Amino acid sequence: MNTNVKFVQGNEACVEGALYAGLDFFAGYPITPSTEIMEHLALRLPRQGGKFIQMEDEIASMCAIIGASLTGRKVMTATSGPGFSLKQEALGFAIMAEIPCVVVNVQRGGPSTGNPTHVSQGDVNQSRWGAHGDHAIVTLTASNHQDVFKMTVEAFNIAETYRTPVILLFDEVVGHLREKLVIPGKGKIPLVKRLRTAVKEGTDYHPYLPREDGRLPMSDFGSVHRYNVTGLFHDMWGFPTDDPQIVKGLQRHLVDKIENNANQVLNYKEFYLDDAECILISYGASARSALHVVKNRRLRGEKLGLIELQTLWPFPNQLIREKCEKAHYILVVEMNMGQILREVKNAVHFPEKVFLANRIDGSLISDGDIRNILRIVQGKGV
Repeated sequence: MNTNVKFVQGNEACVEGALYAGLDFFAGYPITPSTEIMEHLALRLPRQGGKFIQMEDEIASMCAIIGASLTGRKVMTATSGPGFSLKQEALGFAIMAEIPCVVVNVQRGGPSTGNPTHVSQGDVNQSRWGAHGDHAIVTLTASNHQDVFKMTVEAFNIAETYRTPVILLFDEVVGHLREKLVIPGKGKIPLVKRLRTAVKEGTDYHPYLPREDGRLPMSDFGSVHRYNVTGLFHDMWGFPTDDPQIVKGLQRHLVDKIENNANQVLNYKEFYLDDAECILISYGASARSALHVVKNRRLRGEKLGLIELQTLWPFPNQLIREKCEKAHYILVVEMNMGQILREVKNAVHFPEKVFLANRIDGSLISDGDIRNILRIVQGKGV
């Protein structure tokens, strides 16, 4: 199939990516600024043989995709900040029960009802720590529609590979901006199929016994194997246990399968880093403004570079440390009070040279905002 070119919103680019990845089931509840994802899937998904359902709330939506995933479907839900808060308990269940699913959060101002129609990037830490207990999570993001499409496909591939929920953390500006999207032909981007068990019917099936490569084959729930699924710590059969050795082993497995494969789920872009004396680090809509500043200051002879993060969690500590080793100073550009700033300071050897350019008022951070902070930093002679 040939490529297809469209002029779409970022939310529509997410829809196109999900359909390309093989989305079978979507459950959701409308909430600004993610509603267009739900609206377009209500039309498109049934036409492709998938199932769409509007649930009574965000909690039910998360539970519905968990159930559908267990039966062998590729699943997704979409929401914004308040709905994402409601999903956290069920998200923790999906982490513990190792259920593949994709959760989209198109961020808006918060906390509470906040600023429903304006941009924010305030949910970065919630995407990592929103569910209680020690756990690992994968969170992806993007600054333009081509990458929204790509990261959406990547989210499904990661979810199916590691039997884990994956968060797509976009923002209102990316979700509602319109620009060109080139949809590649089928087969251009490899898709990961669910790993299903080869254990025959009537044979002892261990739903939580990893193979040597760490992957856990699944059996479609309600099919030939009967097995237990629980949010409690469980043994390899899925039955609850408080045996310290089993609990420890499962806890380590849930974290290690993500953290030990951090390089496999790492996505980022870099611009002009070879000779950069000042490195900007950004993501989402903020990275658009950051790149604009870098390109324009380069024309004036200033040695600026940019790292655009597309994987926020697991945070790429080693990447940041190595790429920024020779920088005179670092400027983190984001629309919150410094959630990625903290991670960057922890990653580098010189945290005193890391500064923040941000906005928290519901407006997109501009090139002027960034330049103003650059002048202050440069004036300090760092």
